[in-house]
Amino acid sequence: MTDAFADLRDLYQEVILDHGRHPRNFRRLAPPARYAKGDNPMCGDRVEVWVRLDEGERIGDAAFEGRGCAISIASASLMTETVRGKSVKEACALADAFRILVRTGRCPVCGGVHAEDLERLRPLSGVAEYPSRVKCATLAWHALEAALTGEVGATSA
Repeated sequence: MTDAFADLRDLYQEVILDHGRHPRNFRRLAPPARYAKGDNPMCGDRVEVWVRLDEGERIGDAAFEGRGCAISIASASLMTETVRGKSVKEACALADAFRILVRTGRCPVCGGVHAEDLERLRPLSGVAEYPSRVKCATLAWHALEAALTGEVGATSA
């Protein structure tokens, strides 16, 4: 392992730990925010996601509450920061690209429109090395999509 690779891995780990210990947007949104719960029965992670759309049907605010491992909480925290300003369609497309990133460690469709957002989410790409943790990283994203499409609950599939 090169020094640059080790430094990058350490930086990614610090980002995950920081968001896990000090999650951003860890709060509830009052109605008329859209809402969904996420549950990972394999490990017990649970998340609740709230999304408020503005007049232009863009995500004006996103928040979450939950309990789980550092990866689950960090992913939800990064997600709430990253989806603000996105349309429902853009947020769902980003969720799809994110799932590819954490399942494979890279993302062939991540250039162009998703490049900047996925660069922010790249610290979670190392989850691909631990397949049992992919569900932890994707739980909040499944709940986000459920909230955006009008479902109430989601499991991490």
